[in-house]
Formats: sequence, C-alpha cells, structure tokens
Amino acid sequence: MPIRMKRIYEENTVDGVRILVDRLWPRGISKENAALDFWPKELTPSTELRKAYHEEVLTYEEFQSSYWEELQRMTLQEDLMEEWRRLLKEKDLILLSSVKELEKSHVPVLKRFLEMRLGETLKD
Repeated sequence: MPIRMKRIYEENTVDGVRILVDRLWPRGISKENAALDFWPKELTPSTELRKAYHEEVLTYEEFQSSYWEELQRMTLQEDLMEEWRRLLKEKDLILLSSVKELEKSHVPVLKRFLEMRLGETLKD
C-alpha cells in the first residue's frame, strides 16, 4: 500500500491511516472531524526552519535540503516505524497537512523519507 499526501480540509473519507504532519493544529478543524490516527509532531520541520521558509529567507530547494538533514538527524521511535510498516501491509498511510500547496511544503520531503525508511514494506 502507498503513502499518500492530502490536505486535511479535503473531504474526510475513511481511506487509510490518517497522520497529521503539521506541528500546529489546523484552523477550523475539530478533533472529531480530523479523525486522526497519529500526530507525530517530532517528524515536522523545526520551528526555526518552518519560519525561515515562510518568511522567504530560504528557497524551497534550501528548505527541502535542510528539512531532509533534520529528518536524517532525528531519533525516530522505532516502535512507531514498526507499527506503520505493519499498517502499510493493509492500508495506505495518508499524510495530512493544512498547507495550501502540498507540493511546495515539507510533506513531499517527509513522504520520500518515510518511503525510504519503510521501503521494505512498500516493496512487498
């Protein structure tokens, strides 16, 4: 099963494991309507990096590179990664964000990173 990206404001369909990948809670969304399975704030860009990108101190390419480096340095919870590997065998993982342009955000970087980390599951 794949890892997909989706805006949290899109219609909520029960189509996989719902993972919020924003550090801040999305405006106008109740916890009930979000129907989240996970909210791993530790996988989001640091506050400093996020602010630098939003203030246009960094280009998107610089942001991507810096975020990738942050992800590489993170000590990830192996029990969480193992649970996601197990879930991927049955369902899609859906990375949810409130950003307006998913393709110009941290979400594609995180998706690529998780595909690498969970890659052995994706090949099955």
